[in-house]
Amino acid sequence: MATPVEEMIWIGIGLLGQALFSMRFIIQWIVSEKKRDSVIPIAFWYFSIGGGLVMLSYAIWRADPVFILGQSTGLFIYLRNLYFILKRRRAELEVPDPTTD
Repeated sequence: MATPVEEMIWIGIGLLGQALFSMRFIIQWIVSEKKRDSVIPIAFWYFSIGGGLVMLSYAIWRADPVFILGQSTGLFIYLRNLYFILKRRRAELEVPDPTTD
């Protein structure tokens, strides 16, 4: 059984995770408003991963299988999206070798 101090620390961690997770939508909203278009900036995925990891830690501490499954699945999706974005950016930066044509 957790002590009251330990319980409060973990509740703080859970709230921090939720705050990080919520920031992704605030950033997405701000960027979309500036561009006057629906945009998902790369920061959205970083906040998704950060918030998801912290929330997963909290879910594991709470031993909540539903919460653990949901956060684990979400983390996989966020990491996969970030992988695709970074892969595309690297490909865009590559300069073709003119001697291979």
